[in-house]
Amino acid sequence: MSHDAIQDILALLQLTERLTDGRGLEEALRAVTDAALTLLPGDHASIRLVDGSGMQLLSGARSGTGRDTPVVRLEVGEGISGWVLAHGKPARVVDVHTDPRFKSVPGQGFAISSMVAEPLVSEGTTIGILSVSSPEVNAFSATDELLARLLANCSVPPIQRARLERLAVTDDLTLAYNSRYLASRLLEEMERARRSGDALSVLLMDLDHFKRVNDTYGHAVGDRVLRAFVDRVRSATRRVDLLVRRGGEEFVLIMPATTAKEAGIIAERIRVHAAELPIEAGDAKVTQTVSIGVATWDARESPDALEKRADAAMYEAKEGGRDRVVHAGDGRA
Repeated sequence: MSHDAIQDILALLQLTERLTDGRGLEEALRAVTDAALTLLPGDHASIRLVDGSGMQLLSGARSGTGRDTPVVRLEVGEGISGWVLAHGKPARVVDVHTDPRFKSVPGQGFAISSMVAEPLVSEGTTIGILSVSSPEVNAFSATDELLARLLANCSVPPIQRARLERLAVTDDLTLAYNSRYLASRLLEEMERARRSGDALSVLLMDLDHFKRVNDTYGHAVGDRVLRAFVDRVRSATRRVDLLVRRGGEEFVLIMPATTAKEAGIIAERIRVHAAELPIEAGDAKVTQTVSIGVATWDARESPDALEKRADAAMYEAKEGGRDRVVHAGDGRA
């Protein structure tokens, strides 16, 4: 057995160990994309999970070049990954520029000339797509394609377990946590902050004039705007930060070990990311801004009280002209 083959087996064994330690969904997905770049000659790897309708590929995890750039969502049949979802078959593309399935994405942040994409299949249903790309033409061999398939097959059981656990507390449309999760998780983070002495901050975010989007373009476009906003928040925050869809176009971001000053920096980053590129939804291009209220726990108040302070700051941002960040008073710096 060659040295390369032994290294590949060791990488898969290490991944299996990481995936069987009960880690959460994001960490499991990121472990797979990290392993993909160890095994395959690409510079970008991603896993896109299928949404609740089974018709869209959402952002899951990314590793390598361009992992912090905004994510473009794909529908069934759209792009090479969308083709893999539609057909349930893998794809190895020697040169994407000559493949009619490929969808070029402006501002993507990384170059793609060749790629492999594998469906993640659980009990006959595709639950996601693993893809690895390279800026070089013909970067992936038939052996690389088999390695990608082996990696996908090894990853499905733990990913599906974590996915089902998450679905119980997840908003189907955006894959953010749902409102039922908010109070219990905020209380848990408060207890953790009390023990550690760390700061704890929350952002209350409300999309500006979102009703106009639904009225002008229809609810299907509105749904895509909500999903794109969630992706942009995730690209601007840490993996430990918890994003909750409170309802409608309102979201809460729980940020452990984050001071008021740090929370303000993150809030401003989200505000800029939200509006920096128009969101494409069919023929529509929507520029969506957000108003954000920042509140930092005072080490005494209840989850409801902290949330109300963030809410009040957000409404102050609305009244002040929208597309801005406002800090609540009485927090801890």
